[in-house]
Amino acid sequence: MTAQDPSEVRNGDISFWWQQIGMPMQRAALPGDITADVCIVGAGYTGLWTAYYLSRLDPTLRVVILEQRFAGFGASGRNGGWVSGSVTGGRARYAKTHGRSAAIDQQLALNSTVDEVLTVLSAEGIEADARKGGELRIARTESQLARLKAEADRESEWPGTDLVVLGAREAQERIGVDGVLGAIWDPHCAKVHPAKLSRGLAHAVEAAGVVIYEGTRVSEITSGCAYSDKGTVRATHVIRATEGFTADLKHEHRTWLPMNSSMIVTEPLPQSVWAEIGWNEYETLGNFAHVYMYAQRTADDRIAFGGRGVPYRYGSKVDTDGATQANTIRELSRLLHEFFPAAGRVPVAHAWAGVLGVPRDWAATVGLDRRSGLGWAGGYVGTGVAATNLAGRTLADLILERDTSITRLPWVGQKARKWEVEPLRWLGVQGIYASYRIADRAEAKGGQRTSPVAKLADIVAGR
Repeated sequence: MTAQDPSEVRNGDISFWWQQIGMPMQRAALPGDITADVCIVGAGYTGLWTAYYLSRLDPTLRVVILEQRFAGFGASGRNGGWVSGSVTGGRARYAKTHGRSAAIDQQLALNSTVDEVLTVLSAEGIEADARKGGELRIARTESQLARLKAEADRESEWPGTDLVVLGAREAQERIGVDGVLGAIWDPHCAKVHPAKLSRGLAHAVEAAGVVIYEGTRVSEITSGCAYSDKGTVRATHVIRATEGFTADLKHEHRTWLPMNSSMIVTEPLPQSVWAEIGWNEYETLGNFAHVYMYAQRTADDRIAFGGRGVPYRYGSKVDTDGATQANTIRELSRLLHEFFPAAGRVPVAHAWAGVLGVPRDWAATVGLDRRSGLGWAGGYVGTGVAATNLAGRTLADLILERDTSITRLPWVGQKARKWEVEPLRWLGVQGIYASYRIADRAEAKGGQRTSPVAKLADIVAGR
């Protein structure tokens, strides 16, 4: 088919995931000033998982969640649906600060978290199109292949990584990506329908007695209090679970950077196209480009395909309805059709965007200050579908003062320095991603070495 005009693609409306299952009716707002044992700010995966485990460990607790729009409005209802055991920021930083054993513990905990999510879905009867097919990351240039091999060598030195290196033919047999040179398969990953997971978790916590107040915008969190436009909640513990929207809170503007990510999804592909592509095990799909992509085959035979559009808005501004730029739709469509030429016969149905939280050190964190009662979790940098579950379990244990193996993991209590002030923040992020795009274009022309432009961008980014 000829190149599709982006104006013909449904754009925004939160996400395809929510539009497919139907937008939820908004729950009641906070009725005024109230008290609780635990107040959680944010009804995304982090907040919902925290409430889920608290309600099961101590059903007597009064737990409330405050949400400015509706449960799953943010990244939890817009992401790529990867339940991945990936360690955000890498294990090396934990090995340096806490020792090799602690870094291994972090990896093993995330591996088991993938199965924990699937176990809860089954136990709660949450139908979220879950399939554990692992994660396939492919190389399509010689320089990407060199990075693939280098990563495989590094990962082989760590227990719990369990990676399998595939040649071009083996990778092609799994998923028929055009021009693939090799791949790594990681068994510790599943795919889900993000909005179905959000909706199911929200219903599960409500059934356990947790109250979710929606349409309630929290502007400030202090020790013992969450201040909103509908009233103040006073609680022994107040948990910040706002991820990409953290910058909207008073005193938190530079804590985490709201990074934009965009997605497109096709109309359902006919079986004749799937016969060419394969993808029969429903692996999640990523690559070794510097501006990387991520994708899944949906339960109704679409391809959901994501990547970076405009990575950051000046002043840490976040969107409201998920609309992305026309050029981003063009670029994601172009890359999708490079990967799967046969998919070019099927139009793109929907495009959207969302924000994810990025700490200055690019490493996720969870913690609780026992003196103030303030807790937090987030900064997942796009790997939060599984990590939020581990964070929720960890916060529940910390709140209940349970000394467990997960409360001793190295990400607990970690804090990064704040992001730079504007315009340095905007200039830095724009420069980093412009450099990554330049590096990808240069590497596509040949050569086995990673572009020095990308290496410089990594240094500036602090990765």
